[in-house]
Amino acid sequence: MELVAGSYEQVLFGFTVHRGPAKSGHRETWTPVADFTHHAHTASLSAVAANNRYVVTGSKDETIHIYDMKKKVEHGALVHHSGTVTCLKFYGSRHLISGAEDGLICVWDAKKWECLKSIKAHRGHVTFLSIHPSGKLALSVGTDKTLRTWNLVEGRSAFIKNIKQNAHIVEWSPNGEKYVVVVMNKVDVYHLDTASVSGTLTNGKRISAITFLSDSVLAVAGDEEVVRFFDCDTLVCLCEFKAHENRVKDMVSFEIPDHHVLVTASNDGFIKMWTLTQDKKAPPSLLCETNTGARLTCLGVWLDRGTDEKARLPPATEPCPDQPKTIEKESADKIQEEASAPNAEKSDHTGGSQQPTKRNSPAPAKKRKMANVSEKKRKKKMCRPGVVSKVTEQCRRTVAHWFLYIIMVSAMRPWWLLVGLLAMQKQVVCRPWLLDSSLGAWQAWVPTSCLRTPGTCGFS
Repeated sequence: MELVAGSYEQVLFGFTVHRGPAKSGHRETWTPVADFTHHAHTASLSAVAANNRYVVTGSKDETIHIYDMKKKVEHGALVHHSGTVTCLKFYGSRHLISGAEDGLICVWDAKKWECLKSIKAHRGHVTFLSIHPSGKLALSVGTDKTLRTWNLVEGRSAFIKNIKQNAHIVEWSPNGEKYVVVVMNKVDVYHLDTASVSGTLTNGKRISAITFLSDSVLAVAGDEEVVRFFDCDTLVCLCEFKAHENRVKDMVSFEIPDHHVLVTASNDGFIKMWTLTQDKKAPPSLLCETNTGARLTCLGVWLDRGTDEKARLPPATEPCPDQPKTIEKESADKIQEEASAPNAEKSDHTGGSQQPTKRNSPAPAKKRKMANVSEKKRKKKMCRPGVVSKVTEQCRRTVAHWFLYIIMVSAMRPWWLLVGLLAMQKQVVCRPWLLDSSLGAWQAWVPTSCLRTPGTCGFS
């Protein structure tokens, strides 16, 4: 377990949390130990996200830096955006979605680190985004005073709602049945089935961070030292507690065996871990804390879960418009991934092995692909209205040339018409298929309404 926090001072902090055994009469001890500090960007950090291997950071320097947490090395940087990177969200282990002040939302392949899709999302800045648990929808808010719903399957806008104010946070509930939109110190709760506001929560000061603790309980922190737990169904404040000596900037919650943990980061430089009670009605207990000595801006938690379940977005993998399309030889892995997408998705959610099985082996997939190509070629060769084969195309040109020749010559010498007809008859006698193919070509020229009963080739 690693706590990762960004700061105004352009430094990224990493702390490894060690869990000690519980002693008699005492609970388990948690100890954060400094693991690394890295001068990550040339401007203050604005966003952090983590999956089961990588940590990514966004900054006001318009770049996204990637860190391999298992190898503890910097993996590279993404420079697609032309504005402050405001939000970063992983979906499973395969996709990363980023939003920035240039108004773009980008979908990235989290293995090859290529831009799969770039969407002009808002006329102003993209201030926040959230992905539905299914991976098929996403919500974004921006400075154009709109809440936008995105169809991630097709990579397009699905719905636009004018909210008349600049919202700065949006978040889905864990079950995906509701979502919340934050405007200043108010939280509007929406239900997915009605897409309308079912209630409003009010905080003391401007809200800076929220996180769902359960499907109905929301933790809210603002420009103050207090964190509050609200019930989104009854709109009641369940409890509140003083978390820091200065305003809370970010929060993350996660569950591990025997613990439901809330992590908070503040401008006072402290990162604190809290263990939550079952009903969330009592203030949480402090597990551990560490002082970075910097003004923290964003927070992430990396959990080394090994073969964590690998969710993936539905296939909306069009290349980024400003990136050239590359053609590569299809490896066995690629053929398997394309030919057995439903099976792969099923094995991802069960945490199964990614090795090819007999049913999803590359060879049958390749045979199926070749069979599909052969089928397409066979269908192209069939003579039907509107579809002309190569032979028919050749016949059409031949007949057309003779007709033009006959018309032009007969205008000058009427007796040459006989010569042309005799020559055309010779062509038909020498090539019996020419007449039938010519009729098929003529059938492709003439509108269907002008024909008699059409056959498979020519007239029946």
